[in-house]
Amino acid sequence: MVPNVSLTYAGVVYDRTRPLLDGSVRPEGIDLRYLETDIEELFWRQGRYQEFDAAEFSLGAYLASAEAPDRPFHAIPVFPSRAFRHSALYVRADSEIEKPEQLDGRTVGTPEWSMTASLWMRGILGEHYGVDLASVRWRTGGLEEAGREEKSRVAAPGRFDVSAVPEGTTLTGQLLHGALDAVLTARPPRAFLAGDPRIRRLFPDVRAAELDYHRATGIVPIMHVVVLRRDVVERHPWVANNLRRAFELARRPATALLRDTAVCASSLVWESAYAEQEAELLGDPFAYGVDANRAALEAVLRYAAEQGFTTRPLEPADVFLPSTLTDAKI
Repeated sequence: MVPNVSLTYAGVVYDRTRPLLDGSVRPEGIDLRYLETDIEELFWRQGRYQEFDAAEFSLGAYLASAEAPDRPFHAIPVFPSRAFRHSALYVRADSEIEKPEQLDGRTVGTPEWSMTASLWMRGILGEHYGVDLASVRWRTGGLEEAGREEKSRVAAPGRFDVSAVPEGTTLTGQLLHGALDAVLTARPPRAFLAGDPRIRRLFPDVRAAELDYHRATGIVPIMHVVVLRRDVVERHPWVANNLRRAFELARRPATALLRDTAVCASSLVWESAYAEQEAELLGDPFAYGVDANRAALEAVLRYAAEQGFTTRPLEPADVFLPSTLTDAKI
């Protein structure tokens, strides 16, 4: 008997991936070791050192290397994390900025130019709110810790003013002291979470703004993608599809469990009502594959080209392993 291939996968554990962790779903021909990893640490270690055979990874950071002939990873169309990002814009409570259109000519901080939340929200600000992205002074750095660096090779086009915040400073500190007009960050500032009255979100009704965006586009933005190290695919090309199918099998029970009124799978008492409402509004927001996500992929690939992640708007066939784009039909 041919032994299974041993693979180490690193990622967050979600309800839609937990069966891969507990072994109730096993990829055919693969012995999968699932390492639960903090997301910033995971992206840094995988992006800089390619430590894991397969991993959940920043879509933006992956796109920054997608055109390189020696790119370290190949992606499969599995998207473990998705989120609207209208909630990611913060301003000082006393700021005169009340609408996204007022960000023209302002100074906005973001942890990394390549952060997927920033990629998406910059694109949305430009396309849906008319913000002149080239007029904004973009500043990068650690949200709470000084010295954060880009994990990818992305370089913003020359028309964008992008530079790091001063050495020893953080985005939250710069915002509170008035050096930044706004901060665009996936992880909320600690001061905001602690109820600091000096910080507020730019969108006062985040959910309404996000629903309006979804009604207009049908998109739930893709944040993360599953990547395999290039050498793994070269040695065992079949693992890509077997892993893709395992992720699909693993996610299927999650929504049904949330909608089961007999038990609470999470610590939300009304979870089944929330799940029913979300299904009515968003359909299947965590669907995998290219066909189910064509609108989202077309948008993010267009934004990636406009913001210097790629030299042109890529097609899905440029981004994902070709073998994972279609299934056999009978």
